Amino acid sequence: MNPLILVKFAKILNNIYTNLCVIFKMAITENQIIQALSTVQDPDLKKDLVTLNMIQDVKVNDNLITFTVELTTPACPLKEIIKNDCIAAVKKEVGDTVEIDVNITSNVTTSRMSGASFLPDIKNIIAIASGKGGVGKSTVTANLAVSLAQNGASVGLIDADIFGPSMPTMFNCENEKPATIEKDGKSFLVPVEQYGVKIISIGFLAPPDSAIVWRGPMASKALRQFFSDTDWGKLDYLLVDLPPGTSDIHLTMVQAVPVTGAVIVTTPQKVSLIDATKGVSMFRQAQINVPILGLIENMSYFTPAELPENKYFIFGKDGGKQLSEKLDIPLIGQIPLIQAIRESGDNGYPAVLNEDLTAEAFNKTAKSLAQQVAIRNATMVETKPVEMKV
Repeated sequence: MNPLILVKFAKILNNIYTNLCVIFKMAITENQIIQALSTVQDPDLKKDLVTLNMIQDVKVNDNLITFTVELTTPACPLKEIIKNDCIAAVKKEVGDTVEIDVNITSNVTTSRMSGASFLPDIKNIIAIASGKGGVGKSTVTANLAVSLAQNGASVGLIDADIFGPSMPTMFNCENEKPATIEKDGKSFLVPVEQYGVKIISIGFLAPPDSAIVWRGPMASKALRQFFSDTDWGKLDYLLVDLPPGTSDIHLTMVQAVPVTGAVIVTTPQKVSLIDATKGVSMFRQAQINVPILGLIENMSYFTPAELPENKYFIFGKDGGKQLSEKLDIPLIGQIPLIQAIRESGDNGYPAVLNEDLTAEAFNKTAKSLAQQVAIRNATMVETKPVEMKV
């Protein structure tokens, strides 16, 4: 055959191939992309992203594919895994030559009953509790709140330890006073805002050197007012720093508001673990039945600043881990005992704002908490205030 004819034939075949490629690319449809993404599972919720309505705005423009993944929290610890799984699924469906642009957003989920009339703009109310004092519960709460806010969530914090308020000191706003506003003929407190967190505490309303000498009913009334008479606005998470033990305050909280779940803070030592078990037991009582979102082991080990790789288990090792396994609740964080945490609390600059080992531990714990909230909201019944007679 004439070589010239072969060359012309080859060019024709090449043109046909090129045209087919163009046609193939243009044939990629939004439905194909959605089908591909329906094979990607949320690692926590064990359902595909399409079923969970987490895929939005799918568009195909020649060789460019764009879509949005709406996560259940801005503090999602698995966002990179989910993003990479989406890209891999799309390329498996339509080939490696496409360009993929994934936009990650979030919309914090809630387990509030639809049409709730009380605090309708607060999606999740989270109780932070401990069986005994001295375990660093308030320090942990302050850092969790700041970390969630840093990750893009709207966060509020109630200092419910009426007799020993500490949040004004920990947030360096001891001299602040909440403003008041009028709405529909009623006065509301405006929370003090610091480090992106809205805070209310009896410490803002009483002289700093004065003791709060109240009977239980008065303290309970104050807590109710922190919920009902405060202009919180829209919040993804409202953290409630409870006093140690099990008391009127705890019962008031679960009866006054729909609590998404509780977090128990402990240290690894035996006496703390015993009291932490009692705290879990209180929330798990049939008449209360507040889900336990997780256990946080504070002061897990001591690490000197000059020897950051060294760990000294001065309060015991893995006590929190063993308790979480025994009680079948997630261990969502292990916070080291570091001098800088104490100094940060005293200085009113939460340790999570630093760029160090401590900040990493608190950030990881906050993301685990947000993860457990999302799981709870997707798998359990709607929450509502507890109706009980005690």
